[in-house]
Amino acid sequence: MINTPANSTRISRRFAQLRESGELGVVAYLTAGDPSLDATLQYVLALAEAGADVIELGVPFSDPLADGPTIQRASERALQAGATLRGVIDLVARIRKTSQVPLVLFSYYNPILQMGLEKFGASAAAAGADGVLVTDLTPEESAEYREILARHKLDTVFLAAPTSDAERLAKISAVSSGFLYIISRTGVTGAKDAMPDDLPGLLRRARNATTLPLAVGFGISLPGHVSMLGGLADAAVVGSALVSEIANADSVGDAAASLATRMRALKEAARHGLSKRAAPNATPTGAAR
Repeated sequence: MINTPANSTRISRRFAQLRESGELGVVAYLTAGDPSLDATLQYVLALAEAGADVIELGVPFSDPLADGPTIQRASERALQAGATLRGVIDLVARIRKTSQVPLVLFSYYNPILQMGLEKFGASAAAAGADGVLVTDLTPEESAEYREILARHKLDTVFLAAPTSDAERLAKISAVSSGFLYIISRTGVTGAKDAMPDDLPGLLRRARNATTLPLAVGFGISLPGHVSMLGGLADAAVVGSALVSEIANADSVGDAAASLATRMRALKEAARHGLSKRAAPNATPTGAAR
């Protein structure tokens, strides 16, 4: 039996299920609105059907400093097609008509501030979003944001960098909910061939700082990467590789099929690779609850 709090989000419930089965999760990132919001709806449903455990909907932004060229170009295409934060929230409501896959709004802070924190929190929750990740918001500046999102029962996911020491990891973990997003390498997003040598050490430090699930992103693209994360993390985040499938496809239908094929391969690695891990039997010192 899986024990989760009565007020838990779809995100925490899904991670509880994954932990119960000893399975690594796969978090899929898409730039919403690339090439259209209608297309993104098809892509989300295809990924969910193929086994994606959580889907991050990237809100296109004109100055995406944390992103590599693949996602930068996707943001440009989405903006040119008219995608907005309001449109992405409306997309969440459309997804909820047919799917209960956990959804995270992945955004820079400026669009949220422009909408207004209270309006954003209320609208995102009403549409059916489960959490929010703001790439350029630090824990020190997040008090009002966290208070409003918590009131609307939305998880607040924060990023932890490879340069984060134990004290910093504890601080980031204390303001996070849902899961902790571990950046695997310094620099911007983008598919890579190999995993960083120092990643296991970073994940051990993070594990000592929190009981939250650990999701690793930046550079994850291949089933082999997913297998390597087994026993170390709780989920792999795949973004640029999926966005590239969309950019290289001849049609929306072809892109949806390619996304589903890649997701099935990633989930196969998660289920049958080196993905089994034991649940922790003690709460680390300073862990968030």
